[in-house]
Amino acid sequence: MSRKVCVIGVGHTDFNSMTPDMQWKDIMYEACNKAYVDAGIDPRKDVGSFITCAEDYWEGFSIFDEFVPDQVGALLRPCCTVCGDGLYGLGNAYMQIMTEYFDIVSVEVHSKISDLLTYGDIMLHAFDPLFDRPISGPAKRPNYGGSPEYTPEAPKPFIGSSNEKERIHPYFLAGLEMQHYLRKTGTTEEQCAAVVVKNKKNAFFNPYADYESKITTEDVMESEYLFKPLKKLDISPNVDGAVCFVLADDKTAKKLGIEPIYLDGFGWSSETPWLSTRGMNADYATKAAKMAYKMADIKEPRKEIDVVELDDRFSYKELQHLEAVGLAREGEAAMLLEEGALEVGGSLPTNTSGGSLGVGNCLEATGMQKALEIIQQLRGHAAKRQVKDAEVGLAQAWRGIPSGSGAVAIFRRG
Repeated sequence: MSRKVCVIGVGHTDFNSMTPDMQWKDIMYEACNKAYVDAGIDPRKDVGSFITCAEDYWEGFSIFDEFVPDQVGALLRPCCTVCGDGLYGLGNAYMQIMTEYFDIVSVEVHSKISDLLTYGDIMLHAFDPLFDRPISGPAKRPNYGGSPEYTPEAPKPFIGSSNEKERIHPYFLAGLEMQHYLRKTGTTEEQCAAVVVKNKKNAFFNPYADYESKITTEDVMESEYLFKPLKKLDISPNVDGAVCFVLADDKTAKKLGIEPIYLDGFGWSSETPWLSTRGMNADYATKAAKMAYKMADIKEPRKEIDVVELDDRFSYKELQHLEAVGLAREGEAAMLLEEGALEVGGSLPTNTSGGSLGVGNCLEATGMQKALEIIQQLRGHAAKRQVKDAEVGLAQAWRGIPSGSGAVAIFRRG
């Protein structure tokens, strides 16, 4: 099969901690409309299939895709939902185009997390109901995210519980994983704090980022411990936002007169969320990266990849993922950070967008926010954060706690 799949249009909203003046339909429409204009197409005539990436739990109602067609332009057209991160949606779009049934596919993904009042309680539904979910802790629920002025949720007792203890937030698992990573690799809390400093600094040059900040490692180290060794500033705050990608086969892109960015490789891995049957390493990232490298014919990732966007919803995750995808040896990521290799002007620019620490945690849109940055870099549209001569970029996503699922996408300039 000689077809190649490429990105011909992208659109996005700004990412904000709260968007009370907009509904989820509004942000979806804005991102999709921008993507169709960018691609120079009419969704009612040109797009053969539409994909939205959403989870009913986050949305607050079931069968979410029944409410999708209007605002993405898919009325009376094929439309489906991928219950997972946006990079999984890109993978599905790739496969649909490769069947030759569709020439153009639209992928939309979003977060309207500010509407959700029980974020932690929703996450607990992904935990084992007998052994993990009933973990209880102090009555005080810590501030785990949101804006700096975020007011913690009111503690809620266990259903059917007669005692006075309250649930602790599921981010306790990130604290355990961080402990495991630090001990295994010899990485320090200060080195993780330096990730926060770098990414929030990069966010200053990203117009759609919401959490840019000029801070020091001391500021991060002095922030409140929430899930030791995880501190408040080690955690990405939640944001609203939407992203839309338009993908097409290469012949269609040429007909439209668009210089394509090829989706050269894609890989994914979905492991069990049950903590008792898996370890605390980022094996999902390793497996997904190997699949993507093979597809893209990348033999030496460190030499061939010019810019990287990795899931950094917790500071240690950037370093862990860098090693898991084979761009650093075990324990080496922190040293690369200290040497300046991960800076915009370094040898391995990482999270030039500001990452989730600078942009925010946008749930299922996280991977697409990473891919969006890669597309902007390869197009040369990243302005002051532009990586010189960027030809190949890697975007990596993780589904989040407690999952062991993730995806990797590799893009190449045509």
